[in-house]
Amino acid sequence: MFLSDRERERKAAILKVESEVIGAAREFLREEGFVELLPVIVAPLTDPLRHNTDRALIEAYGGHWHLTRSMIFHKQAAVGVCEKIFSFSPNIRVEPPDWKETGRHLWEFVQLDLEVRNGSREELMDLGERLLVYVLSRVLATCRAELEALGRELTVPTRPFPTFTYREAQRRFGDDYEIALSREARTPVWIVDFPIDVREFYDREDPERPGILLDMDLLYPEGYGEALSGGEREYLPERIRRRIELQGLDPAQYRALLSLAEEGLPPSAGFGIGVERLVRYICGLPHVAEARLFPRVPGELSLI
Repeated sequence: MFLSDRERERKAAILKVESEVIGAAREFLREEGFVELLPVIVAPLTDPLRHNTDRALIEAYGGHWHLTRSMIFHKQAAVGVCEKIFSFSPNIRVEPPDWKETGRHLWEFVQLDLEVRNGSREELMDLGERLLVYVLSRVLATCRAELEALGRELTVPTRPFPTFTYREAQRRFGDDYEIALSREARTPVWIVDFPIDVREFYDREDPERPGILLDMDLLYPEGYGEALSGGEREYLPERIRRRIELQGLDPAQYRALLSLAEEGLPPSAGFGIGVERLVRYICGLPHVAEARLFPRVPGELSLI
């Protein structure tokens, strides 16, 4: 890997910011009473994801194992042991090759994944705002030279962040609302109340509003797109099974999750926030690949 002096200085500045982001997030969550878990790399079951992302599988001990796409099911189980948990979780999602052009996608990335027993969507939205403000404040305090070298002027947003429902965002900005709204926004923006047919089966349906989910996404401003995604979880076995079937999936493939639910999954809520996307936003990078020293870009091969 050959880098010019200028490229090396730029990369070093980005990696310094990334290190501060990770340290600040870890410090914030520990102060909030969270316990850090080691990440799950392989599992017999992983996040199904509704978009067109292929699974990565390995064979071992006579069975097939998934490389983790997210720790969603492990998080739900983990809060049965510890009330608040987080992990810096490597994710492998074999994205379509043309997604390399979005500037937002890697097929190997790290997600700050967290979960709270008995948490509500509103509590997690408050947590997400405070986490982001804390991290941005830390970076501004410790990485001014790096931000200046990157030509990035960064401000700390004022809480609470604006909120749109899914239908409001769709009516105003069209089906591709995420990018259009992110480009227009000058502060992070929440999207809530997704319809049941556009999200995963583990997102909890509002018992007071059938067909509406108690979930949320946060969008960065300036066109940087999705910041975090999460919400409340389905935890009752009969509801999980019904949602699996409604999505046309085979409950037998999720027997491990259903067994956990039958034993007693606690109510919980959580979210995941992509570390590289956060660094991209903070540093004002054109592509998320710049946030890694050894990036895995969809459709591209790498020698290292």
